Amino acid sequence: MTTTPIRVAVTGAAGQIGYALLPRIAAGGMFGPDQPVILHMIEIPAEKPMEALRGVAMELEDCAFPLLQDMVCTSDLDEGFADVDWALLVGAKPRGPGMERNDLIKENGPIFTGQGKAIAKNAKGSCRTVVVGNPCNTNALIAAANAEGMPNTQFTAMTRLDENRAKAQLAAKAGVHHTQVTNMTIWGNHSATQYPDFENAKIGGKRATDVVTDRGWLEGEFIKTVQQRGAAIIKARGLSSALSAANGLVDHVHDLVTPTPPGDWRSVALCSDGSYGVPEGLISSFPVSVDAKGECKIVTGISLTDFGQEKIAASVAELEHERSVIADLLG
Repeated sequence: MTTTPIRVAVTGAAGQIGYALLPRIAAGGMFGPDQPVILHMIEIPAEKPMEALRGVAMELEDCAFPLLQDMVCTSDLDEGFADVDWALLVGAKPRGPGMERNDLIKENGPIFTGQGKAIAKNAKGSCRTVVVGNPCNTNALIAAANAEGMPNTQFTAMTRLDENRAKAQLAAKAGVHHTQVTNMTIWGNHSATQYPDFENAKIGGKRATDVVTDRGWLEGEFIKTVQQRGAAIIKARGLSSALSAANGLVDHVHDLVTPTPPGDWRSVALCSDGSYGVPEGLISSFPVSVDAKGECKIVTGISLTDFGQEKIAASVAELEHERSVIADLLG
């Protein structure tokens, strides 16, 4: 195998998402069946998570993945992000009992401050960073602001999981396979305010609203189900989304390294350039396309009704509030 390996850092590597994610990367699901990888697996500097990480590394060895060239297991950010091409920031403190979203933002902010600085110091200048740890939009904003010298265009947050959820719900309602659903946009924040845009989605090439004519369901149960799917999974299994989150991250990165199918788009939270009235600098989810050169751009010219604009505005307002909560971490 002569192709130069890609170095991929994963924080929270011994956690549930990491456990589901790492074999997918090692098997070629993220970068393709011919691209070797070196995994930089990062955990917090404590005995229990580091011991768990050693167990994960042992399992990866036992899988004998042809594409997995080497592994780095560490709790040191300088070592973990050294010369990496991709930084996947999965690890974050989960919301505890009675903890409000603002509390979670304040708790996780310093984590992503340190990681942003470590990425800028140690990773390749071309390193692309994806944030999964919640609240992922604002954590991505923090990491980007603290990665001095690195373009904020190299920082994204994951809303592909929400896109997948929305496609699955529309497909089930229409009685078709989820691959028939295209042009699904998640707008705004990865939170209970996000807007899954059914008005511009398509099912089998037709407008989704022409296939699913129950407007009450679309404006009500559909949106609510997508927005609150994470909470429903926690209630059902007693744990947060892991398998689907790992799969969403694989899809997210694959979307960024693979040209988007003609006429379609994907949902990615990235730094706003002011499109669709979203204030510049916010990490907000948009419809994007990736061209043959690998350039990721916001898809422009999508028509939004008053209903859609109102939903997007509510999510953007939440993002602005979150930014104000961690303003002291943005430099």
